Amino acid sequence: MSTKILSPDVQRVEELAHTHVADCYQCGKCSAGCPMADQMDVIPSTIMRMVQMGDVDDAAKTTAVWQCLACLTCSARCPKSVQVAEVMDALKQIGYEKKIVNKQVRRIVVFQKTFIDTVRRNGRLNELELTGFFKFNGFLSDFSIPKLLADGKFAIPMILRNKLHFKPGSPVKDKAVVRRIFEKCMKETKSES
Repeated sequence: MSTKILSPDVQRVEELAHTHVADCYQCGKCSAGCPMADQMDVIPSTIMRMVQMGDVDDAAKTTAVWQCLACLTCSARCPKSVQVAEVMDALKQIGYEKKIVNKQVRRIVVFQKTFIDTVRRNGRLNELELTGFFKFNGFLSDFSIPKLLADGKFAIPMILRNKLHFKPGSPVKDKAVVRRIFEKCMKETKSES
């Protein structure tokens, strides 16, 4: 068995994804099973090939990695047990760290960061806080007034159906547990890199 020296970027993807991208032999089953493939700019098998060829930054810049639902269909269908969904997650992380996320999906990144920050602060999701911070931070990312106001038409019907609560839910009783969970996750993430 020959060992191939991988580029540092490919090694990083493999470490984050806990898989060997060279095992992929481009059968296309991941793309054939992906429920989002027809909406992606680059299909999963092509992303895998890009990573194999060392083109990690361009793979991380695709909108496809952010459109991935993480349903794991691609990983389950792979005859070589390559963790394609984990590779997509690794590319998200690399793109975020290097600040090379595609402009079309910046609002997705803003939403995910706002979601995590809200849970970190409260120990659970506070929907009103999430919506407020997401709208504000999303506006700061692209200055789009139509996107800022786009969901306003849903507010009154939601209030009438008692689906929009202005009184925030109570935070969890033991925020220290939530803080320890986040600290452990961050420590494990740093030890992997």
